[in-house]
Amino acid sequence: MIEVKNITKVYKSGDVETKVLKGISFSIKDGEFVAIIGPSGSGKSTLMHILGCLDAPTSGHYFFGGKDVSELSDDELADIRKKKIGFVFQSFNLLPRTTVLRNVVLPLAYADVPKNKREGIARESLVAAGLTENNFSHLSNQLSGGEMQRVAIARALVNNPSVIFADEPTGNLDSKTGELVLETFQKLNNQGRTIILITHEKYIAGKAKRIISIKDGEIIEDTLNDSSKINQYIKE
Repeated sequence: MIEVKNITKVYKSGDVETKVLKGISFSIKDGEFVAIIGPSGSGKSTLMHILGCLDAPTSGHYFFGGKDVSELSDDELADIRKKKIGFVFQSFNLLPRTTVLRNVVLPLAYADVPKNKREGIARESLVAAGLTENNFSHLSNQLSGGEMQRVAIARALVNNPSVIFADEPTGNLDSKTGELVLETFQKLNNQGRTIILITHEKYIAGKAKRIISIKDGEIIEDTLNDSSKINQYIKE
């Protein structure tokens, strides 16, 4: 699904160059649950923006679904973000004073899904994210942090994306609530969803099946959590 080959990212300010990514290469298969972990300033967020088609590398190649992203037009990139990628952020990014159901329905309108099908799809996504019918009519600002994040997950699911990017999704949650959100991602992955989780915490990364560790813009380790999966990965 995803392949990056020797990508770099350099920011320039006058004559000063800051190298954020330094020749990153890896691939992610359909159905994987991958955590990208690194300390602040490691380049993990920059990498996520590139993988999510929100930014472009300075050099190297990024292939999404077999297509070289650098060769795509702005409209084609927007179409990928709209239909192929779901984003879950630390800050939830829900519309305030808007119902849970409405928050999840809105992306379907932008994706040109027929109006008579939107609500049913939104309800299915909310259930998949661990919410009940009782939550659907609540306003987003009436929810707990964990409930808001599950609404954000449902919104990411609603267009049936190829991959979900979760950027520090438990950062604003207490540990117990964060655990419930991580369990939601694990369940979605067990159902075949591809999940890419960005974090700086080893405990959270340990919930994934594969961990890519980044430091100073370079991959320092790429490991699988499950030994049976390691053997499968080697055979493939």
